[in-house]
Amino acid sequence: MKQISLLRPKRIVFGEGCLSELEEDARVLGWKRIFLLTSSSGAAAARPLVSRMAERGTATELFLQPSGEPSIESFESARRAARSFKPDAVVGLGGGSVLDVAKLVAALCDSTADVRSAFGIELLGPRNITLVCLPTTSGSGSEVSPNAILLDPEEQLKKGVVSRHLVPDAAYVDPALTHTVPPGVTASTGLDALTHCIETYANRHSHPIVDLQVLEGIRLISAHLPRAVEEGRNGAARAAVALGSLYGGLALGPVNTAAVHALAYPLGSEFGIAHGLSNAVLLPHVLKFNLPAMPQRYAEIAAALGVKPGPDPLRTAEDGLARLESLCGECGVQCRICPLGVPEEAIPRLARAAMNVTRLLVNNPRELTLPDAEAIYRSAF
Repeated sequence: MKQISLLRPKRIVFGEGCLSELEEDARVLGWKRIFLLTSSSGAAAARPLVSRMAERGTATELFLQPSGEPSIESFESARRAARSFKPDAVVGLGGGSVLDVAKLVAALCDSTADVRSAFGIELLGPRNITLVCLPTTSGSGSEVSPNAILLDPEEQLKKGVVSRHLVPDAAYVDPALTHTVPPGVTASTGLDALTHCIETYANRHSHPIVDLQVLEGIRLISAHLPRAVEEGRNGAARAAVALGSLYGGLALGPVNTAAVHALAYPLGSEFGIAHGLSNAVLLPHVLKFNLPAMPQRYAEIAAALGVKPGPDPLRTAEDGLARLESLCGECGVQCRICPLGVPEEAIPRLARAAMNVTRLLVNNPRELTLPDAEAIYRSAF
């Protein structure tokens, strides 16, 4: 059995109402100054938390992260504010973009290094500030992963920082925080989480420890996401999708994603398409390309999606693809990039950009060439 390294928060708290656990932990651990990074949509949950922390004698600086994909510029703005405040803990409360920035702020708050020097794998020094993450969407898995993604506007490419020092000290996954997420965001983030589970199961570096969790993640998300999209305050559906998302997030460190994410990044970089939606529209097209490389694995994914066994693994896997497209449709997602404003003439440069994401392409079950990438984009057009 191959070696695997599991990088996870020391403390993971899951369940409705667990936000209150953060307040008690802050008291026990003696935090005096908290830099709380959130977004405008997360402010409603953040402001009462700030008030309650103040009642306990903890100074809290609330910083609102701009909407959209996080960039180097937006990170630097947050780092300047945190450096001025001098926190002993950084708390990220929000979707994946907010959490990624919070993780980098905690890691680089007391450094003058250019964040570009950290793009890559294990290029960060030790982190001296406590880091806590609370997701308000069920999708990115950033609250438990060693990854953070920023847009580099000069190259129009999303780039990753991967480091053990980005793994939060604690993660509080409270499904109640997702109840007010709009249907479209619920769908795209949920399908992002599903992509994490699928890509880490059908992967050159898959591992039995991870397999158990991500197969259950596929079952949970596929069975409950349509209901979560349709009935936002359905507690059972929200909790199931949140747990599936957590399982997918825990797989990002030891295994990580593959070609779906690599091809999705340029869609976000150049056209501002939300990360989860970019993954969702490309997912069945990349998987169709990958099927011949791992038919048995994709058949097992199909079974987790609720597909009955066919006459052979390849047929079962193909039925799984059909189920996947149907699931996207149930969630209001059309698996095409043309309706998202992507012109056909952009496909060659999208393919060239995707081929630069080698840290993910090396995980893909089937080797991907530049012509292959173009063909996948065209099939999704």
